[in-house]
Amino acid sequence: MAAVATLESNKKEIVQMNRRLTLAASLLGGLAGLAGFASAHNAICDCYDNGDDTITCEGGFSDGGTAVGVPMRVIDESGKVLIEGTMSDQSEFTFMKPDGAFRVEFEGGDGHVVQIDGRDIEE
Repeated sequence: MAAVATLESNKKEIVQMNRRLTLAASLLGGLAGLAGFASAHNAICDCYDNGDDTITCEGGFSDGGTAVGVPMRVIDESGKVLIEGTMSDQSEFTFMKPDGAFRVEFEGGDGHVVQIDGRDIEE
């Protein structure tokens, strides 16, 4: 009888352990899925100096998505918005280079903001 009781007790422990492992695997799988979703489309933006007092920025997303219509801002060092616009049908934004220090912001949505310091923009 004692052997049967021990066997039943072990069986219950194994079932509970399997349930815990299944739950843990489901949670880990869900977290992995969320991590993949969160990184599915990182915003990408790069700007270059055209050498004619204009700057062109090109944008997109890491999943291959275009940046058509994405809001763009050029902001001075005090935080004042100097220029606002959107990415073109070619996912480009060209603007006159401002005097003084500035940064460019690519507003990719869902918290995806790329900021580029004007000092980092080269020909």
